[in-house]
Amino acid sequence: MGSLKPPNDIRRSDIIFSRILKISGWLLPLLILSIGLFLFENAQPTIKKFGFVFILGTVWDPIHDIFGAGPVIYGTLASSLIAIIIGTPISVAVALLLSEIIPGRLSRSLSFLVEMLAAIPSVVYGLWGIFVLAPWMRSTIEPFLAERFGAIPIFSGPFYGVGLLSAGVILAIMIVPTISSICREIFRNIPNQQREAALALGATKWEAIRLAVLKNSKAGIFGSVTLGLGRALGETLAVTMVIGNRAEISKSIFAPSQTMASLIANEYAEATSQLHLSALIQVGLTLFLVTFVVNGLARVMVWQTTLRKDAQC
Repeated sequence: MGSLKPPNDIRRSDIIFSRILKISGWLLPLLILSIGLFLFENAQPTIKKFGFVFILGTVWDPIHDIFGAGPVIYGTLASSLIAIIIGTPISVAVALLLSEIIPGRLSRSLSFLVEMLAAIPSVVYGLWGIFVLAPWMRSTIEPFLAERFGAIPIFSGPFYGVGLLSAGVILAIMIVPTISSICREIFRNIPNQQREAALALGATKWEAIRLAVLKNSKAGIFGSVTLGLGRALGETLAVTMVIGNRAEISKSIFAPSQTMASLIANEYAEATSQLHLSALIQVGLTLFLVTFVVNGLARVMVWQTTLRKDAQC
C-alpha cells in the first residue's frame, strides 16, 4: 500500500497528461494552417499577375514567364480518375475475399501481403513502371485497346508506353492497400445476423454478400475510395517516372501528360525567376486545397458510416 501515489499526485499527473494531449491536438491544425499560409503568401506574385486565368491557362512557358496550370490539373485529375476506375473494383474484391471468403488464418496472412504493397517505396514502383509496365503497355495493352475501342478518342493515337494510362495503372496499384484495408474493416463491422438472415431466406453466398454487406457499406466504400483518391492526387515520384512529363491536354490516355506533383518535382530545383518559383508554389497551393477537400469529404463519409452503425447497435 505504501507504493500508491497520493491523490494530489495522481491529479497533477492527469492534468499534465491532459495538457500534453491538448497541445499535441492543436499543433496539427496549426501546422496545416501554417503550410496553407506559406503557400498562399509565396504564390502572391502569380496570383496578382494571372489571377483565375492561371488555373484555366494551357501554356506553361517559363522562358517567357507565361504560366497556365490547366494541363497539369488535367493530368492530375485524369490519372487519378483512371486509378480509381481500375483500383476500386480490385480493392473491393480483395476486401470481400479477405473478410467473407477466406478462413481467418489465411486471411490474416494475405492481408499482410496486401498491406505490404503500401510499404514499397515510390521509386521502386517507378522503376518497375519504366522497365516492366511501360514496355508491356506499349506492346500489348495499348494496341489491344486501340484495336477494340479505337473509335473512341481516348483510345486513339500512337503508343508511347509512358503516359496517362501507365500512370493510372501505377496509381491503381498504390491505392489498393488503402481502399481494401478500410473496406475490409467496414465489412467486418457488419453484424453477422444480417448475413445469417439472408442465408436463412434462401440467398446464395453472393446474394448474401450483396444484400447484407455491400448494400450496407456504400457510404463506407465511398469514403475509402475518396481517401484512395487523395492518395493518388498527391503521388509524385512513381508518376513522374511513367507519365511522360509533357504539359499539354491530349484527348488520348496513351499520350504523355504531367501532374501537379510531377511538375513541381521536375522544375522546382531549376526555377530561376521569382515568377516561375511563385507559379510552382501556386500549383502546390492548388494541389494542397484539392487534397484537403478530398480527404475532408472522405472523413465525413466515414464518420457518417460509424454514427449509423452506432445508432443501429
